[in-house]
Amino acid sequence: MRGRLLVPFVVAGLVAGAGTAVAVERGLPLPYSGGADQVITVVTSGSGATTATLTAWRRTGGGWRADVGPVAAYVGEAGVGFASEGSTKTPAGVWTLTEAFGHKPTNGTRLPYRQVDTSDWWVSDVNSPRYNTPYRCAPGSCPFNEKAGEDLGKVGAVYDRAVVIDYNRNPVVKGAGSAFFLHISSGKPTAGCVSVPAPTIDTILTWLDPAAHPVIDIGTA
Repeated sequence: MRGRLLVPFVVAGLVAGAGTAVAVERGLPLPYSGGADQVITVVTSGSGATTATLTAWRRTGGGWRADVGPVAAYVGEAGVGFASEGSTKTPAGVWTLTEAFGHKPTNGTRLPYRQVDTSDWWVSDVNSPRYNTPYRCAPGSCPFNEKAGEDLGKVGAVYDRAVVIDYNRNPVVKGAGSAFFLHISSGKPTAGCVSVPAPTIDTILTWLDPAAHPVIDIGTA
């Protein structure tokens, strides 16, 4: 898992054609200069905006090709930027995408996938050594403050399928924020995650390829 990548970048224009868009050379809509061959960009109009445009790009010999989107997305109620525990802000930067989960069975994604129930948690207790990690325990028996955790099995349809955003995971910084996912939209801004319609999540899950070292790039235009 990698942290934020901040690099100077010149954005080139897009060339449209045959229902797809090809980014000229390295002209993604947000700065990126890493080795991933799959990049999901989430672009807002400003740091306080709660809506964004999501596009999934694949590196080709001629540049970057948009394989999924662009589609409308929601981000955190406080926009995007510097995230912290309880801030409802979506973390700006570039983060790896290495695993997925959901109430529903896998749809064939190549990412490691866990089907969750009410004994699956994401720990948001800043005083726990398991902070910002998944943990399995029966409700009422967990070794952390359950009120400061997220019971993934009780969240509802937005977690039918989701991708984990590897923000603040290696290393984990106490209080820097936890439980950031790309998940199904409820039709409103999130508590800090990125959300899109269910069909887009399903398409992205089957599109993501661990061999391509996929990342999500979140920022403002």
